[in-house]
Amino acid sequence: MPLLICFCLVLLAAATIALWPLWVRRRRERIAARPFPQAWRRLLRRNVPLVSRLPARQQLRLKGLMQVFLAEKPILGCRGLRVTDEVRVTIAALACLPLLGAARGVYPDLRQVLVYPSAFVVDRPVTESGGVLSDQRRVLAGESWSQGQVLLAWDEVKRGAATPGNGHNVVIHEFAHQLDQAGGPANGAPALPTAEAYRRWSVVMQNEFDALRWRLARGEPGLIDPYAATDPAEFFAVISEVFFERPIELAAGHPALYAELSGYYRLDPASWN
Repeated sequence: MPLLICFCLVLLAAATIALWPLWVRRRRERIAARPFPQAWRRLLRRNVPLVSRLPARQQLRLKGLMQVFLAEKPILGCRGLRVTDEVRVTIAALACLPLLGAARGVYPDLRQVLVYPSAFVVDRPVTESGGVLSDQRRVLAGESWSQGQVLLAWDEVKRGAATPGNGHNVVIHEFAHQLDQAGGPANGAPALPTAEAYRRWSVVMQNEFDALRWRLARGEPGLIDPYAATDPAEFFAVISEVFFERPIELAAGHPALYAELSGYYRLDPASWN
């Protein structure tokens, strides 16, 4: 009898594991199909004008993704910030923009979003000369952790959402890092379908990264923010901001780069304008 019980428990566990993705998918479909609250529509129109550029089909998909995101991902206020619907809807809209095209889940590794009223301070260990390890204090508007957290400064979130043509958006930036971190530490190469796709991505990104550093060394201005030259991970996050906010200029000035991002996100935001 104990052996039979064990066998039944193993079968039950196997069935649960096998059916879990189906249950999650159907649950998300039910959540996404709910009527989108009218108050949230008003918040989108007021706070996130970028959404109005989307084709009607993409707007509908975005609203469904937002409802799933808000049902699954806690958004927590820090340092006295009260998390209102305005905070939740604004962040969810921008966080879900990168998910519009490809079916890659709703940030499966993300556990929570922490929101501060304004820039916050973090301490990071750095190795100084002589191998001495010390903490370096940095003031940030956003940060993405591979341990499943995104940190955001609300004033920067709101400012970036209100000015979609300037190419700067802290939410898109940090959630691009989340995509990059899905397979491990961020390195500027998010998950791609084939070895050939990785090869092509590597060539294009390296060429553009080197060209950016060359322009900066010569003091020449350009579309891509100098912060992108920090390292490949920051390069991917910064160009993702530009891809969604200034797509026509990116496509015109950096066609190979735009093509890679369009293939990865499976979106063509240059056609939205």
